[in-house]
Amino acid sequence: MNPTEAPQNKKDVIIVGTGIAGSLIAKLLTDHVFDKQTRKMIHRSDSGDPDTYRELSILMYEAGLEAGLELDSASSMTTYNEYIRKFYKEEAKVPNSPYPDLRQAPSPNVLDMQPITPPFPDKKGYLVQFGPIPFASDAIRVGGGTTLHWLGTTPRMLPNDFRLKEKYGRAMDWPIDYDSLKPYYEMAEFEIGVSGNVAAQEYPIKESMEDYYGKDYVFPMEEIPQSYMDQQIIRGLAGTSVQLNFENIPLTLVPSPQGRNSTPNPAYGKSKLIKAASSESGYILSLADIDHEGYKALGAVWNPYQGERCEGNASCVPICPVQAKYNALKTLKKALYKVNKNENLQRNPHIQVQAQSVVYKLSVDQENQDRISKVHLRRYFTQEKTDFAEEVIDTSDSIVILAANAFENPKILLNSKYTAVEDGQKVEKTVANSSDQVGRNLMDHMVMLTWGLFPDPVYSYRGPGSTTNISSFRDGNFRSEFSAWISPLDNWGWAWPAFSPGSDLSEFLSEGLFGEELKEALAYRLSRQVLFHFEIEQLPNPNNRVTINDQYLDVLGIPRPVVNYELTEYEMRAMEQAKLASDQMFARLGIKDFTRYKATDNNTFIYNNVRYSYNGAGHIVGTHRMGHDKTDSVTDSYCKAWDHPNLYIVGAGNMTTLGTSNPTLTLAAFTIRSVESVLKDLETILK
Repeated sequence: MNPTEAPQNKKDVIIVGTGIAGSLIAKLLTDHVFDKQTRKMIHRSDSGDPDTYRELSILMYEAGLEAGLELDSASSMTTYNEYIRKFYKEEAKVPNSPYPDLRQAPSPNVLDMQPITPPFPDKKGYLVQFGPIPFASDAIRVGGGTTLHWLGTTPRMLPNDFRLKEKYGRAMDWPIDYDSLKPYYEMAEFEIGVSGNVAAQEYPIKESMEDYYGKDYVFPMEEIPQSYMDQQIIRGLAGTSVQLNFENIPLTLVPSPQGRNSTPNPAYGKSKLIKAASSESGYILSLADIDHEGYKALGAVWNPYQGERCEGNASCVPICPVQAKYNALKTLKKALYKVNKNENLQRNPHIQVQAQSVVYKLSVDQENQDRISKVHLRRYFTQEKTDFAEEVIDTSDSIVILAANAFENPKILLNSKYTAVEDGQKVEKTVANSSDQVGRNLMDHMVMLTWGLFPDPVYSYRGPGSTTNISSFRDGNFRSEFSAWISPLDNWGWAWPAFSPGSDLSEFLSEGLFGEELKEALAYRLSRQVLFHFEIEQLPNPNNRVTINDQYLDVLGIPRPVVNYELTEYEMRAMEQAKLASDQMFARLGIKDFTRYKATDNNTFIYNNVRYSYNGAGHIVGTHRMGHDKTDSVTDSYCKAWDHPNLYIVGAGNMTTLGTSNPTLTLAAFTIRSVESVLKDLETILK
């Protein structure tokens, strides 16, 4: 199909993706306007007569369906209820199970992953997996992105996570440190609405909690209660330690900060807004109180009074039935609807969101090859058919922001080729890739599970997926030899590793149990099931990467992500050590170990003559990392491409290293920080 120049008014900003990164940027930009008198960007709460300022014009693209972006109350509720009904009907309750499975915008799915038989790739799903082992995590391409099915756990990274090279001689240091990111963590915790207890946090770091969080800092909402199972395990492990690498490591169990609604914390004070102030270097964002408004939990997109409190539905992954858990649609709605002078929500006419639009490449200006001049996309019309319209959008006077996930961002960039002339010679180049780092350093947390039966009933399968974590192994001198990890205690029994309770029922039926005997057997086992969860840090490895190949296209003729992925001894030894830690904790708690790793598992290996298996955490990071200069990275610390002054690339792919925390809070923090640079660039454009 021949490309057509889509009719459009000039857009100041083009954002690709409506997940948390794209939605945060859209929300923060639409909160600001250009003051015609001062020629500066100001927060709209500080603006006066509309004639004195200019609104930003923003266009967002979403690969998923139009229905997922209809945020008016009736349509939004209808769509979300369809997600819930689909979840109920699916036999396998995997993360993607509630959401549309689109041929035009396919998603990686854990059900598609299987062992790879070299030299042939595994092509069963969306990813083309060359391995040698399959990449084990999924993502979803819908409005709101993968925050629809994330667990919602929101710990911050630790100071040493930003300086692995300096402290332990491993990987590469970030171009920013923890202290630089701390105020943006506070902004992210406000926007997500984090529940937790700062006073109960304890980490293996030299900094005090007062230095780490800040004096008198509290989370916006009080902690989600720890489960009965957690309390029994905490009681059994209190005051004990495990021995690893000839070192005794004290066991510390802390309530996990979470992006789900609980009771607003009175000590948090007023509700807040994130606003920019101009400075000599550009703009600085900060949190400001709204004097007349107390902090309150943000409920469902369709009804602010539903989902104001977590109801303990236990289906956080893959879907919260009432939207008590944060998802990026809540932030996106704040961009699309603004409070008018009558204190009512009114649709913001200056931002447009175009769904069913798959961006697949960028073009550079032929005269000024530093600038991105066009965005190319294929817009499909229905879920059933694969016909599409080709659209080309002029971006020569716009800022372009790629805010898709860590598979899609590099896929777009690697598909964006151009010819430059250097020293009189034609040179083939790829957008934003002078460092040759686009697509490289793909990382995930390897999730090693151990499971067993507690001596007494602990009543798992209740409440959010996890409310407590063991923080003892998040940092330490051992990181020079093997990975750090965090250990959430899972409230899901053996559902993940053994498909309980269905597998238990099947086993007991095969043994001839029926009636009261069957009920007693199920009650005994299910009430005692315990699952320990070791999320093991993976270091950046340039050979773990996303590439593209014209042999592997989707139904729209767009290259699929081709993945090469392996583990190193650094990570494998960490799994060995984590299993040793699990054995010691199980013994101390009197847990009968039922853990079995099999040769038929998708992700399995032998290390020191012992088999280990793992799963993916859904923490897909590192394919367009930020760094100190253009030789070692794709972007600077503000997520701005080194090679192109009007291109930003945001999301978990910017992470230089992974650390031991779930990445969503950290990517939200540095995405918020990136808006300072975007505002500065907009000031220049609008002048």
